[in-house]
Amino acid sequence: MRVAFFIVLLTGAVFYTYVAYADLNFLTRTGRPGPGFFPRLIGTTAVIITLWTLIEELRKAEREHTDPAKWKDVVILIALACSYAVLLRLFGGFVSTVIFLGATLMLLNRAQPFKNLLVATLVPSGVYLLFDRVLNANMPPAIFELPI
Repeated sequence: MRVAFFIVLLTGAVFYTYVAYADLNFLTRTGRPGPGFFPRLIGTTAVIITLWTLIEELRKAEREHTDPAKWKDVVILIALACSYAVLLRLFGGFVSTVIFLGATLMLLNRAQPFKNLLVATLVPSGVYLLFDRVLNANMPPAIFELPI
């Protein structure tokens, strides 16, 4: 399970580093650090550290024996994340986040449904109030506007 996690993390770090090198300038015209300076530094460091950790994990003699039920949870979480992306476009940021957090928390923390309900409603409400009302930043728009 850890090896799979590090491979996914390495893939993300390589993609991030590629974007930093391909699209962002390292220096400005005046010779100052440009918008690609820190992303290149962070991306290269992330790739090196992730590779190092992945190699160390592969060198271990004992393989980690994972329970197949854990893989089931991983697949369900990936499916929930993909459905969140679809819901985000359909219903906007607030409603989609409430649905996604509610489903995810019910999967991961079945023992406390009341706490899950509170977190699934209060966290998106706080984010909505902060960004939409206080900071006057737009939340993701929806195709189907709901009256909230």
